[in-house]
Amino acid sequence: MNSYAVFLRGINVGGINIKMADLKDALGSRGFTGVKTLLASGNVAFASNLGAAAVKKDVEACLREAFGYDAWVVVLTADRVAAIVEACPYPAEDKATHTYITLSSDKAMLDELFEAGAGLDGNRQHRLGPEAMAWLAPAGGTLDSPFSKLSSKARYKSSTTTRNLRTMIKVRDATAALKNG
Repeated sequence: MNSYAVFLRGINVGGINIKMADLKDALGSRGFTGVKTLLASGNVAFASNLGAAAVKKDVEACLREAFGYDAWVVVLTADRVAAIVEACPYPAEDKATHTYITLSSDKAMLDELFEAGAGLDGNRQHRLGPEAMAWLAPAGGTLDSPFSKLSSKARYKSSTTTRNLRTMIKVRDATAALKNG
């Protein structure tokens, strides 16, 4: 069995509301085991015998069928989540800034976003691997930060999602527990 983290994009914002209990039930009905939701922002840990690409396809189909929306997810193994968290050079807790990690199911799209972000004045970012990058936003000003505005463009909607580092640590711990448990 493989332990996976699945990051849903755009739920419980913008009119797509899913109760975490319903999400857990829908994924459990597809044969995923040990399903655990974390927070209400679309973070799920579970185990499966499928490979990551098959998990992505099955989860997106499940979400479309169960909740009726055009779903996009990023799927990472427990080991990749741990490696991404470990590679992040920015702090999880800082009073002046918040650390975010943008995840992508499309390396070329993340390459483009990373390159565009490098051109923004004052933007601090770091590539964490082919599917992830970290960036900083001022505390209290995340949505107004230039990189947040850039990454929220419709062009990136189907392939990227962003989480704060504290959430990624919780997801890392949940997937590790599944893997070791």
